[in-house]
Amino acid sequence: MATARKKAATTTDQAGDATPGLRILKKYPNRRLYDTQTSSYITLADVKTMVLDGTAFEVHDAKTQEDLTRAILLQIILEEETGGVPMFSANSLAQIIRLYGHAMQGVMGGLLERQMQAFTDMQQRFTEQTPGMPFTPEAWTGLMGGYAEQSKSLMTQWQEQLKNAGVIFPFVAPPGTKKP
Repeated sequence: MATARKKAATTTDQAGDATPGLRILKKYPNRRLYDTQTSSYITLADVKTMVLDGTAFEVHDAKTQEDLTRAILLQIILEEETGGVPMFSANSLAQIIRLYGHAMQGVMGGLLERQMQAFTDMQQRFTEQTPGMPFTPEAWTGLMGGYAEQSKSLMTQWQEQLKNAGVIFPFVAPPGTKKP
């Protein structure tokens, strides 16, 4: 489910059970998205707006009821990455791909999620503490130093948890480099 910061209208699922705050979108075979709350077809741009507004929603296949929320969110990311300034470098995307099927896949997903949440929390605190301050790279310099320290602390905690659990994994060098 896409996370929410503000409450949407109550919707009902196929069984008729009420799910407060959750907006249901249906994806039809013709690739169209249907918003059950507004009884209208919407675009990926509309879904992006819902994400930015913090609206809780799920996307279901209209026929099978399969949850397609992640696939739709990935489509939005793909559009953002191909139009304008990308957030991910080719190297970082390759590293993410290499993690799929690896024993550390689940751990890495959780780590990335916590890092994103820590960054979002820090960004929110910065905005609250400096109302009206322009959003400039210079304004974020001090914040990013704090974020780097928090990231380092989370990594240290993660390594300690793995060590305590008896997990040992070898150094994995990036492609094209020699192992020490």
